[in-house]
Amino acid sequence: MKNNNSNAKLIVLHPYIQKQGSSNRLWLLAFVSFFTIAFLVTLIYTRDSLSAKATAVTATVAGLDSSVGNAPLPMTVINTLLHYASKSNDSYHMAYSEIKQISDVLRKCSSPCNFLVFGLTPETLLWKALNYNGRTVFIDENRYYAAYFEQLHPEIDAYDVQYTTKMKETKELVAATKEQIRNECRPVQNLLFSECKLGLNDLPNHVYEVDWDVILIDGPRGDGPESPGRMSPIFTSGVLARSKKGGNPKTHILVHDYYREVEKICGDEFLCRENLVERNGTLAHFIVEKMEENSFQYCRNKTSSPSSSEASSS
Repeated sequence: MKNNNSNAKLIVLHPYIQKQGSSNRLWLLAFVSFFTIAFLVTLIYTRDSLSAKATAVTATVAGLDSSVGNAPLPMTVINTLLHYASKSNDSYHMAYSEIKQISDVLRKCSSPCNFLVFGLTPETLLWKALNYNGRTVFIDENRYYAAYFEQLHPEIDAYDVQYTTKMKETKELVAATKEQIRNECRPVQNLLFSECKLGLNDLPNHVYEVDWDVILIDGPRGDGPESPGRMSPIFTSGVLARSKKGGNPKTHILVHDYYREVEKICGDEFLCRENLVERNGTLAHFIVEKMEENSFQYCRNKTSSPSSSEASSS
């Protein structure tokens, strides 16, 4: 009888082989764990280091921006701007001496300087550049030109206003304003709520809230009896200066074309000859101080009049 197990093979597993396979897996696990931990530690360290460097760089750049932003415009740049502006081919541009006078006022203005300009003129971009570290707002009579100018120069902040005055009515308007000095035409008030005929009450609200350091009146048109004239900007500028809530109590008001009758009459009545500190060519420079709310006179010296101003301007 044949043995059915004659072809069977016996396989014996040696205990050493099992231990060797288990040991290799443990070493592999330890090796992978070590490198995983090392990678995580390196990643965390690198991230913290980069974050610290980025913070330091940001602080440095911010400091540089702050120091550069507060730095005054170099005199070489100012002189270059004035030179080319005075050489403009436009027949209506200001003379060099007048531009220089306005530039000097802006240069001495504490930064940031608030500069309000009545009129979009050939010097508009120059005023914006000279007051590059401050706030410059332009007011013009032509809404279409103001919008067009802003489209050409998006950095310009321009608004339009509708004037209801006419130059031929100057004497009547001045007389009516003086009669209302204790009412609608007070020297100290918020013109946004005023019904004074010479007061501009339809400007953007923020114009009445800003404490303006410098105001330039070079508009609107004043070349004929039907032109709006500059009675309203002159009166409004005087009220804005006397009604300041903070900042410098003195406001520099510069009136261009001061040789004309309307500019002289309104300048004398509402800005006052006692406040006239300089006259250069056709440019008059007034310094008007803040007043108490219960003040009811424009000028401390009552002797100024249109006739005296005409005589003294010669």
